[in-house]
Amino acid sequence: MTKVAAETLELMRLGEIAVVFPGAAAVFRRHGLDFCCGGDALLSDAIHEPGIALDQIVAELKGLDQSAPQEHPSEPAALVDHILARYHETHRHELPELIHLAEKVERVHAAHPKVPIGLAASLRLLAQELDAHMQKEEAVLFPMMRLGPQPMIAHPIARMRLEHDDHGERLREIERLYRGGDVPADGCGSWRALYAGVKKFADDLMLHIHLENNVLFPMFATELPTTPICPGMARGSERRDADAG
Repeated sequence: MTKVAAETLELMRLGEIAVVFPGAAAVFRRHGLDFCCGGDALLSDAIHEPGIALDQIVAELKGLDQSAPQEHPSEPAALVDHILARYHETHRHELPELIHLAEKVERVHAAHPKVPIGLAASLRLLAQELDAHMQKEEAVLFPMMRLGPQPMIAHPIARMRLEHDDHGERLREIERLYRGGDVPADGCGSWRALYAGVKKFADDLMLHIHLENNVLFPMFATELPTTPICPGMARGSERRDADAG
């Protein structure tokens, strides 16, 4: 892999850096930088929070081994298979247990001042939206990708990007509710397991969206043709509006 000079990093986009530098995603997560839905932002423009220094992040990125192999396949069909196995199956397996834990913690510790009220409902809503999203990818977009680049693929890609933005909003609400994983000293084992699980899920979802937005989707056409979007890829509200019309 070609070495990237440190002085050019601040003029690179977050999503691009996460692709070029194996391990950059972990650096961005540690500093609260959105490299998936916000992957188009330049590194220099993404530093907004007090206490986060651009020089510090650049130094951490420069310290990564750019020659390390990527953890995902580079061929489109193999990358789709990787996303299905590593992320789609994992989300469907883990989210029901996280919802159960959140319901338990909210019920048992209802009187605790730091109980994450609303976390179960937020997880449940994201799980429903994410499952519908993944079903559309599995039924429409991914089969199209296995056939190779084609003009009409730009529409479902654009729709999936929009839904990724929706998932990012849901995830920010979940991370706000679980207070950065800060379990009270008197928190029970279920509370600790919940926060550990939410952190893993959040990290996984960020990487999932990053792989699609910044690696998989750019392998295919991105310019939208004038033909209307495939109805099967529309978001729920848009389908309801279309049916009502």
